[in-house]
Amino acid sequence: MESTVTVDPSGGRPEKRPGYGQLLRTPKAWTFLLPGFAARLPFAMLTISLVLLVQHTTGSYGVAGSVAAVAGVSMALLAPQAGKLADRFGQRAVLVPGVLLHSVAVALLTVLALSGAPLWTLFAAAVPTGASVPQIGPMVRSRWAARLGETPLAGTAAAFESVTDELTFVLGPVIATALCTGVHPAAGLATEGALSLIGGLLFAAQRSTQPEVTARAAGDKSAGPARSALSITGVRVLAVAFLGIGTVFGGLQVSLTAFAEEAGHPGMNGLLYGVFAAGNTLAGIVYGVVAWSAPPQRRLLVGYAALAVTASTLWAMPSLAPLAVAGLLTGLCVAPALITGYTLIDSLVPPGARTESFTWLTGAVALGQAGAVTASGTLADAFGARAGFAVPLAGTVLALIVLLALRSRLVPRTGGAGRRPVASGGTGRGIGHRTPAAVD
Repeated sequence: MESTVTVDPSGGRPEKRPGYGQLLRTPKAWTFLLPGFAARLPFAMLTISLVLLVQHTTGSYGVAGSVAAVAGVSMALLAPQAGKLADRFGQRAVLVPGVLLHSVAVALLTVLALSGAPLWTLFAAAVPTGASVPQIGPMVRSRWAARLGETPLAGTAAAFESVTDELTFVLGPVIATALCTGVHPAAGLATEGALSLIGGLLFAAQRSTQPEVTARAAGDKSAGPARSALSITGVRVLAVAFLGIGTVFGGLQVSLTAFAEEAGHPGMNGLLYGVFAAGNTLAGIVYGVVAWSAPPQRRLLVGYAALAVTASTLWAMPSLAPLAVAGLLTGLCVAPALITGYTLIDSLVPPGARTESFTWLTGAVALGQAGAVTASGTLADAFGARAGFAVPLAGTVLALIVLLALRSRLVPRTGGAGRRPVASGGTGRGIGHRTPAAVD
């Protein structure tokens, strides 16, 4: 394994604004990016594949959605423990048995569904299926953080990962739906399991870019007992913020569909969500190449306030066209909040807790999304499509209140929350020392 020495992929040539080209010239970046993309695509295929298979075998969208929700909640609650183990023992040590377990769980769930097994067995099988979902995104982010440190390129890497996430969430459901409807109802889930296994093993094989396991993460008793990343208040604050972002994703998925159906154009729901996703992707691309002078804590507050404002207007849109515009504006505000939140992790936690921290944030989005799908669907059924938009409104406003109240916990303390000095000159890359994170 390589140490956490930061690298200057440009060969020491100063650049005013680090771009994606400079980021992708980081030595060995492609060795983990390509298999990482193949291994993280299944993450976006799982929910829709489960829904389509279980609906086909049971005839109920309600049952199918409940099985998928169990898998989602299981992933959100248990996956961070895999991230913690990855920080302690290394990504490969956790990922290899994890993808093996996931492929077996997916195969079992598929067989149970196709054989008409009792419903309780589907819910039981959904628990290990969700809990064992490979956390490739957080692991890739952890590799970027280990190689780049607190340099200008760290923000570019966070933006790149946000765009990659959005791309997978656009491609994944499309691929899964095509397989389930054009090949076989179980084809989507089978492909998800196969891609997770093959991509995960290929990613795990890239040992040279795996973040170094620190003495504390390895269980050195002299360093004291290992603590969860959630013991750091700043991580908990960011988790709340990402939970609010999850309500935007889940609330819009349901409410846009219901709104399009009420308007008499059910086929427009895909276009409406596509406009929202396009705004998110575009903002991520632009955000990553801007040389920001304001500190990330301030950028997060401003960006999240803008997200809360735009999400609060969705319910008032009178027709599809204005709703598409409001969705676009909301999407434009999501990526900056996500990117800045991920960027803050490196200054709040020690290297031995990065993967766990990233996994908690990803899990918070998934948990918020799962809850919002249920809540928005219930509200839309009872009071109409517009009522479903109250979920992202409430989720973002409440999260913003928490951010404002605890904003001081997002600022690394001197000698405390893992701040690492950055060498001056050029683009600010250098070797730094990190002190342990302050624990509240």
